[in-house]
Amino acid sequence: MSDSVTKYYESLGYSTNHTNENKDDKVVEDVKRIYDKRSKEGIDKYGTTLYDSPDGFYKFLNHLQEELMDATLYIEKLKKLK
Repeated sequence: MSDSVTKYYESLGYSTNHTNENKDDKVVEDVKRIYDKRSKEGIDKYGTTLYDSPDGFYKFLNHLQEELMDATLYIEKLKKLK
C-alpha cells in the first residue's frame, strides 16, 4: 500500500498490519456459500443468470419491492415470537 493510502486507512482507525490477511471469516464464507447455492437454484429455475437476465429496470424494481415487502412480513412475524 502506498504511504498516503496507509495514512488514510490509519486515520479512519483501520489497522494496516495485515497479519490476518489469509484468514477466512466463517460468517462471510457461510454467506458466500448460501449465495452460490441460491444462484444455482435461480439459474435452474429461470434458465439465466441475474447478469444475463433480460428483465428491465422497472421489472427489477418490482422484484426488489416485493422482496422488501416479504422482509417486513418476516420481521413482524419474528417480533410476535418474542
